[in-house]
Amino acid sequence: MLLVIDLGNTNIKYGVYDGDNLVASFRVSSRISRTADEYGSVLVGLLSDRNIKKSDIDGIIFSSVIPALNYTICHMCEYFFGITPLVIGPGVKTGLNVRAENPREVGSDIIVNSVSAFNKYGGPIVVIDFGTATTFDVISEKCELIGVVIAPGIKTSLEGLATKTAQLPMVELDAPKTVIGKNTKHCMQSGIIFGFSGLVENILKKIRLELGLKELKVVATGGLGEIIAKEVKDISVVDRTLTLDGLKYIYGLNK
Repeated sequence: MLLVIDLGNTNIKYGVYDGDNLVASFRVSSRISRTADEYGSVLVGLLSDRNIKKSDIDGIIFSSVIPALNYTICHMCEYFFGITPLVIGPGVKTGLNVRAENPREVGSDIIVNSVSAFNKYGGPIVVIDFGTATTFDVISEKCELIGVVIAPGIKTSLEGLATKTAQLPMVELDAPKTVIGKNTKHCMQSGIIFGFSGLVENILKKIRLELGLKELKVVATGGLGEIIAKEVKDISVVDRTLTLDGLKYIYGLNK
C-alpha cells in the first residue's frame, strides 16, 4: 500500500492507496510544535482504526508547504514505517513544465494539483484550491503550468474579520438565501460567500481573455470548494481527492 501525505498550512491530509483505490484518508492539524512521535502515534492509530497495519505500507510520498516540518515528517516515516519518503521537489519527475521566472518558488501543492488535474481532466484547465490561500493554477493543453493567481483564503478572511473586529463573530460558512443581510451572521455569510464567488468569476473571466479562450475547464478542490462551486457556474467539477491522486500519480512516475 502507498501512503501519500499532503502537508498544508492548516491541515495534513493522509491517503492510503491499495493499487489505484483510495482505501482510507485522514486529516489532522499541522503544528510545527508537534514531534515526529506525536504525528506517528496519531497516524498509526488512524490506520489501525481502518484495519491497516504499519507493515502494509510499502511506499510513502509527501508534498509540503511548511519546510520547517519536513524533517519531522521524514523522521516519522522512517521511524514508524522504516521507509524514506519521496519528497516533492527539484529532481522529482512530474511531467509538468513550469513556466515561471523561478520554478523553485512554485509550491509543491501547486505542482501536485496541476499534474493531477491535467492527467485526470486534460488541458487547458484551471485548478482552484480553496485552502488557507485561494490559488488558481493555469495549465495548458501541453501540460505546462502557465502561471498562478494567489488570493486570500476564505477561512483566512473570515478569521481576520472575527479577530480584528470587536463585534464580529466566527460564523459557519453557508450561503444565505439573500444577499442583503438582516443580522450579523447573515451579513458576514453574504459578504464572504458571495464576495468570494465574485472574485472567482472575475479572475476566471480575465484568465479566459488572456488565453483567448471562450471555454475553459475548471476544477475546484480544497475543503470549501463545494460551497463556492454552487455559486459559480464556471466550475466544472469539485474534486476533493485531487491532491492525493496527484501524489499517487507522481509516485508512479518515479517508482
